Amino acid sequence: MNNHSLSEADAANELMRLARLIAKHDKLYHAQDNPEITDQEYDALVRRNAELESAFPHLIRDDSPSKNVGHQIAASPLSKVTHEVRMMSLDNGFSREEIEEWTARMRRFLSLDDAQVMAFTAEDKIDGLSCSLRYEGGKLVRAATRGDGQVGEDVTANVQHIADIPQELRGNDVPDVFEVRGEVYMERQAFAALNAAQQEVEAKLFANPRNAAAGSLRQKDASVTAKRVLRFWAHGWGAASAVPGSTQSEVVETLRRWGFPISPLFTRVESTDALIAHYEKIGSARPDLDYEIDGVVYKVDRLDWQGRLGFVAKAPRWALAHKFPAEQAQTTLEAIDIQVGRTGKLTPVGRLAPVLVGGVTVTNVTLHNRDEIARLGVRPGDRIVVQRAGDVIPQVVDNLTRDAEREPFDFPEICPECGSEAAREEGEVDMRCTGGLICPAQRTQRLEHFVSRRAMDIDGLGEKTIAQFFELGWLESPADIFRLKDRRDNILALEGWQEKSVDNLVASIEAKREPDAAKLLFGLGIRHVGEVTARDLMKALSDINMLRNAAQQFSTYRRDNPLGDDEKPSPFKARMDNAAKDIFGVSDGFGATVAHSLADFFHEPHNVAVWEDMLSQVSPPAYVVETLDSPVAGKTVVFTGKLETMSRDEAKAQAERLGAKASGSVSAKTDILVAGPGAGSKLKKAQSLGIEVMDEAGWAAIVAAAG
Repeated sequence: MNNHSLSEADAANELMRLARLIAKHDKLYHAQDNPEITDQEYDALVRRNAELESAFPHLIRDDSPSKNVGHQIAASPLSKVTHEVRMMSLDNGFSREEIEEWTARMRRFLSLDDAQVMAFTAEDKIDGLSCSLRYEGGKLVRAATRGDGQVGEDVTANVQHIADIPQELRGNDVPDVFEVRGEVYMERQAFAALNAAQQEVEAKLFANPRNAAAGSLRQKDASVTAKRVLRFWAHGWGAASAVPGSTQSEVVETLRRWGFPISPLFTRVESTDALIAHYEKIGSARPDLDYEIDGVVYKVDRLDWQGRLGFVAKAPRWALAHKFPAEQAQTTLEAIDIQVGRTGKLTPVGRLAPVLVGGVTVTNVTLHNRDEIARLGVRPGDRIVVQRAGDVIPQVVDNLTRDAEREPFDFPEICPECGSEAAREEGEVDMRCTGGLICPAQRTQRLEHFVSRRAMDIDGLGEKTIAQFFELGWLESPADIFRLKDRRDNILALEGWQEKSVDNLVASIEAKREPDAAKLLFGLGIRHVGEVTARDLMKALSDINMLRNAAQQFSTYRRDNPLGDDEKPSPFKARMDNAAKDIFGVSDGFGATVAHSLADFFHEPHNVAVWEDMLSQVSPPAYVVETLDSPVAGKTVVFTGKLETMSRDEAKAQAERLGAKASGSVSAKTDILVAGPGAGSKLKKAQSLGIEVMDEAGWAAIVAAAG
């Protein structure tokens, strides 16, 4: 879908869906070593999320995949290790244009002129398991997996069986402390041999070499690891008492001299064209390599420039993974099913004749909505082309039998779950069930959402338990969750429940009697009210009880101020947006779309009943915003004029690191204006509004004082 034609509401919904879907696949991949999709499918989900966040930066969620690395360590027999220096992920690029833009962005950030050479390193991106090796006095003292980037698993005993990993470093220039980071992997031949051995004893087969390497390394019994042929190569470092070089290439060469294998395709280049040429060279060699790779990693070579460029939420600015393109395959669309989501959205799902696409068997494909089905002209029985890429993966990219004589697919106008009318709002593409809380599909999924980690975070109420309690008539609304303590004996009588598990469930529920107001609001699943919007609303209103009053005020305003006979839609929307901001007290990222949704929610008697019932069971305290310990934390900063010691992007990054918000325009809500030479209208406006103005040196002093 073209992001320019995507409504803010659709973007918010898609970002919510992507956050949940990517979190699921992160857990499967990093915590369980059991991925359901390929790396390219996963990359496409992350790519879509990044595209939406770029187009709608005010909708970026607290649980955004762009802020997370890996996944929290699941229950494991291995002990946990906290990384002294966080193990980051990498942002991805997929085309020459994106690589050119990335290198140009690095130059702009560093304020380099055209004559200044910028060198990069490039190496193939092996499909393995990230591992950090800590050496003290030149001796290996600990090895850990990446985990969620902050906390990994201790695999010290296991890596002692990997021949590529030296137990002691060679050389007289080894720092007192140095963490070598790289990938543990399994070569293709070893992977085939392992699966053959697994098959002989009727044990579980590994899906790919990466899974085999991860499963082999993360064994409680290191003797199992010793029987698997694992390899390692180094590509970076973490905590270090000293860094042996001033460039990436110098340090990597030192790692080689110390005894670590590095990629045989590692090189240093001085232009974007050379990066692309090396990418194409590696791509050509890919089928003949002894190991699996999924792209090429580029890094800015100079370490001082890396330091200036810094990091975004989960990745360094100075590094990028250039991924290889997706693969396609043909298959038959056997059926189209309609699924009803938590918000009532009717999503068509194509059931496919199983087809292998790049090593993964694909059986289902989303068809997005009624318009997408019409665009593709797909019907059961069509021969289609499926691709492992796109905004929702896998996706249909072509219908090979569009001209065959078959009746077009009749998209239902009745909800298949409850029989309510299915309709779509003006300007939207999705059909939605109008049944709301009377629709079983919506009701159970809304309850699942309510108890989820990002919402109320109530342990013990999983999908199956909610479905079971719903069927028994114990759960019909969120408030019913807090009445489960009265059904303790009934729950205990169910198969699979013990005294401890029931007590734990009740304790988890009771612990949420005074919940975070924003999480409670988000958990109720009001349309268009995501995590960020819920938090912003609570920041503005403080008391959740004020929300209904604000919604009713907006409802009255829109009733008394309809579209004028001579008024055009655009000014009308602006007027409604301004009214929404004034009534709810929220400015950035808030407008009539959310306000209409809240007004509609509280207009429905059954929703008001749910709201009042909920507040009869819980008492959220006043919402208090915590800020970072920084003199500018929580303030809005605007940069204008020419900055002489840093680029504008670098300055904004500094503000964000200090807990401030970097804005592009001056308003009454601006706290500080940093004005360089050439400052014009923004400076005049700031002075007229009495806003604090400082020069670049003053800002630098604040940054330095904050450390």
